[in-house]
Amino acid sequence: MEWKRLPLCFALFAGLAFGTTTHGEAADIAISCGAVGQELELCRTGAEAWAKTTGNTVKVVSSPNSATERLALYQQLLAGGASDIDVFQLDVVWPGILASHFIDLKPYSKGQEAEHFKSIIDNNTVDGKLIAMPLFTDAGVLYYRKDLLDKHGIKVPETWEDMTKAAETVQKAERDAGNSSLWGFVFQGRAYEGLTVNALEWIDSFGGGTIVDAEGAITVNNPKAQAAMALTQQWVKRIAPEGVLNYAEEEARGVFQSGNAVFMRNWPYAWALANGQDSPVRGKVGVTALPRGGDGGKHSGVLGGWNLAVSRYSKHQKEAADLAMFLTGREEQKRRAVIASYNPTMPALYEDAEVLKANPFFKTLYSTFTNAVARPSRVTGQNYNRVSYAFWGAVHEVLSGQSEASPALARLESELKRMSRRGW
Repeated sequence: MEWKRLPLCFALFAGLAFGTTTHGEAADIAISCGAVGQELELCRTGAEAWAKTTGNTVKVVSSPNSATERLALYQQLLAGGASDIDVFQLDVVWPGILASHFIDLKPYSKGQEAEHFKSIIDNNTVDGKLIAMPLFTDAGVLYYRKDLLDKHGIKVPETWEDMTKAAETVQKAERDAGNSSLWGFVFQGRAYEGLTVNALEWIDSFGGGTIVDAEGAITVNNPKAQAAMALTQQWVKRIAPEGVLNYAEEEARGVFQSGNAVFMRNWPYAWALANGQDSPVRGKVGVTALPRGGDGGKHSGVLGGWNLAVSRYSKHQKEAADLAMFLTGREEQKRRAVIASYNPTMPALYEDAEVLKANPFFKTLYSTFTNAVARPSRVTGQNYNRVSYAFWGAVHEVLSGQSEASPALARLESELKRMSRRGW
């Protein structure tokens, strides 16, 4: 077996070609994997197991952690019809955007899609074609320092207002006691897709809608959305460092895992890392549903997750599809869940004793994962990127203090109306 790991951006711009060499009857497959947390290592070891079984060879190609940057690179590669990458890892909001570049996996699935959450399979089906198979699912959750809340006699917060007050209280008490590095809350505040996710969770938890509703109507500018944004604007410099405006998932995790934050919004993958042997907060962390937006609000985690798709430009579609089916199969999903807390997309695995022992919160937060709110990617179709870009830009203006919530959302509404003038 031949192994290489190359950064996708380097491969693109240096013009390296790979994935087209055969060794006798074997196929040489290139797969692009994410590198957040333990993703890349899990992809490598999973693909290695498949290669050993089949006699094929695999090249694992790392891609940017930022979903926004990764999509731009994918679009450049696919637009040229290049066969460099055989298997692509797709964000849950990309099937509708990139569908024309991928094959239908139904002829290769042998009915395996029936084992996955139907909502994800439906999301990955475009014009009757199964564009991608689910690799893992996600929904935003709230991490908290159990030891610090217990020390200061504070309950796990139920609302964002409670979280704000708790973060402020613990932060002040700990700083007064000499812990000057502690902050109350960290999240993904960079101007990228991750901020769209965070802000949609805030707004939906207040009952402020999902930016664009299922019928295509623009709903983002309303009193509840304004209330959500007005609250979150107070966090920066008060309970969150100013640097949070440039945090993605790993930056937030780095602060929290080093012991310098009371609360953190992140995906489930951070659980295994926070409880790793070398983690300063090992055994001190709890996980709960993201807070409600006030007494009349609801717990709202945005649907995340990644999928595997096979390029229609691949010279080894059959082998590439076989690799995709192997990596999204039950045994691989269980392995990823036990080792690294990646949420399975198969309901049966949420009843597996080994999975639940490694991730107790999978059971208590099952409804969070199965009822996660979706970003408006299906209804906005090819325009989703533009919608998300406009949304995260407006939110970033509010968080950074460049604008108040009400005028920012009013401008966003006008921009989205112009965008949808001829329909989505």
